[in-house]
Amino acid sequence: MNKVTWQGGALIAPIPAVMVSLGDMECSNIITVAWCGITNTVPPKTYISVRPQRHSYNILKEKKEFVINLTPASLAKKADLCGVYTGKKVDKFQKCGFTKERASIVSAPMISECPISIECRVTDIIPLGSHDMFLADIVAVNVEKSLLQDGKLCINRAHLCTFAHGEYYKLGERIGKFGFSVKKKNKIKKEV
Repeated sequence: MNKVTWQGGALIAPIPAVMVSLGDMECSNIITVAWCGITNTVPPKTYISVRPQRHSYNILKEKKEFVINLTPASLAKKADLCGVYTGKKVDKFQKCGFTKERASIVSAPMISECPISIECRVTDIIPLGSHDMFLADIVAVNVEKSLLQDGKLCINRAHLCTFAHGEYYKLGERIGKFGFSVKKKNKIKKEV
């Protein structure tokens, strides 16, 4: 392969384009976050990274709770709006026409229009440079019933979007599942 070498930078793609809701049912905000991911399975842990200059930063630091709302492609434009406007001047729930939904454990509201909402409680705030990482326990996962089949999550039905190098993308078709590279083919038994 013929590659060009660039200086190190923030280029891992795709990454989730999520809307993080925070505050409480009375006074809340939404911030769009691309620096988000899983850090551990048992116990389930996640993180979001936020610039200290952002309006949401102090709310996160004070409340130590938030909800990661996975964004369907149909809401990508509204997710972008939540990343462009500041909660100091704009009620993003109202501007986007979103419905606040009470979370099952944390005080931060969920965005009803998002098919999956992940409730999080901050355990550590780690300064990293331009952003601080809010490391959190995942305390509840709320899934729209239409995404379930026989109790199994069919995440493809959520039509989620991702973010890659400054642009939004709709997730496409499934090409395999974990372990498909080593799965043995079913042998057909011949009757004698």
